[in-house]
Amino acid sequence: MKAIAFTQHGLPIDDPRALMDMELPKPTPGPRDLLVEVLAVAVNPVDTKVRAGTASTEPKVLGWDAVGIVRETGSAVTLFQPGDEVFYAGSITRPGNYSEFHLVDERIAGHKPKTIDAAHAAALPLTSITAWELLFDRLGVVEGGGEGDSLLIIGAAGGVGSILVQLARQLTRLTIIGSASRPETRHWVLGLGAHHVIDHSQPLVEQLQQIGVGQVSHVASLTHTDSYYPQLIEALRPQGKLALIDDPQSLDVKPMKRKSLSLHWEFMFARSMFETPDMLAQHELLNRVSALIDQGVLKTTLGEHFGRINAQNLRRAHAVVESGKARGKLVLEGF
Repeated sequence: MKAIAFTQHGLPIDDPRALMDMELPKPTPGPRDLLVEVLAVAVNPVDTKVRAGTASTEPKVLGWDAVGIVRETGSAVTLFQPGDEVFYAGSITRPGNYSEFHLVDERIAGHKPKTIDAAHAAALPLTSITAWELLFDRLGVVEGGGEGDSLLIIGAAGGVGSILVQLARQLTRLTIIGSASRPETRHWVLGLGAHHVIDHSQPLVEQLQQIGVGQVSHVASLTHTDSYYPQLIEALRPQGKLALIDDPQSLDVKPMKRKSLSLHWEFMFARSMFETPDMLAQHELLNRVSALIDQGVLKTTLGEHFGRINAQNLRRAHAVVESGKARGKLVLEGF
């Protein structure tokens, strides 16, 4: 089967060896696995991080967002059958989905939305799982709740931010403040449903005061948390909650004590990595997102279509993700 992989980590993305077109063996499904014919994939920051830092002597296939058609099922599969269209983010402990065929555990796959095509659906799984778990599981917001509370989202125009803004606006009563620093990203975040947009390149607390919000009850820090951390503590009201998804080199939690703030880390691969008892929650979550898409409550966060799934186009997409200037999700379709 066709696949895109690397054998030498840490190469700059403009090096042709950073991602290469290859032929690899077609995988065989285990008991709970779906063998999926991949139709479309999306590129995420995790792809670039693994490429930069994971040593591998064998070809390493990246990719943790896919849409495809189930072609075979394992002996213990009960949730899907051949011919079903699925979307999923997969497991970081298994080969990625930059390949014509891919294996995924049925417990972390969902039925693809019927009202959008494969490319638009590929933009959704990883960021939807991350945003959903962050909002409802980590920050503890209740669906339909949040009246009188407020959520500040740092990096609201990115992949996770783009779906988090929508989930918070459509499924809660929170006041949503997104951060974006360019006119086009400000417009994007407002279009997704944020009540306010502030500029994260300027002092945060002053801007919150200017829009009449003052201190916020919840913060979702999606990028450069270590740079904004002191400001976020200042912006949070007593007993507020801070959730993050990025990888600050260090984080001193002591300043949180004075306000009795709580810290929450969201890593959407934790359930699949440790095969937690509630692993099936991601299947159910994706099915719920699919239904909300088909009902018109949520919309895809596809930002740009990068063409066919091949090494050259994936290197271009990785370069944009590494630049930090991606708006929404970058998607590739077809081999």
